[in-house]
Amino acid sequence: MTQTRNNFDYTIPQHVDRLKASPRLFENALLDKLSRVHWSTPVFVYTPVIILLAVWSLQAFSFPVVLIAGAFGYLLWTLTEYFGHRFPFHYKHPSKIGARLHFLVHGVHHDHPNDPLRLVMPVLLSIPIMLIAFLVVRVLFGLPYGYPVLMGFIIGYLAYDMVHYYTHHAHPTTRLGQTLRRLHLMHHFRDPTRGFGVSAPWWDYVFGTQHEKQKRERAADAAD
Repeated sequence: MTQTRNNFDYTIPQHVDRLKASPRLFENALLDKLSRVHWSTPVFVYTPVIILLAVWSLQAFSFPVVLIAGAFGYLLWTLTEYFGHRFPFHYKHPSKIGARLHFLVHGVHHDHPNDPLRLVMPVLLSIPIMLIAFLVVRVLFGLPYGYPVLMGFIIGYLAYDMVHYYTHHAHPTTRLGQTLRRLHLMHHFRDPTRGFGVSAPWWDYVFGTQHEKQKRERAADAAD
């Protein structure tokens, strides 16, 4: 098995059936089907939206302005990803209803992290998030200023979904790919209370939620 320089096995034990199981979540057959999503679905759903927002943005602003506003929107997504994963996705409510909701939203992924059909957000979950994002940018920036910001936000979301699938099912050969995979699988198999940034792991260093071993290594490097 491949080892990283931190001596952590970042491969998922493929032979463990429980990890790749895809349990039924809803008694209703349609709802249960909608809870499973092929990894390419967000690409087909949101790429046309990104293109449309890019066209509207470039009709209103110069390319440098669109680029800067899009980068700001992407930054907003990475913060949404980090705080959404850290708090709502990992908040375990003591009530039975809360526990059930937590399992549906994120717990099932931790119980069965290699389920290939529950690694990207179902459209029923991602579309409300994008609608809320649209309302927020419209209130804060107005239109057409909000178009490039929303474009960057959705690009960030799409990158997150693709990176998430990649970290669970790819076998990266590049240093970047290996690092993203290793950090995310440490979140799953070492300490789920750390490592909340999937596509943007730098926020864990900013907010002090990087894995403990990494904190010790950084402290040792500083001492040297």
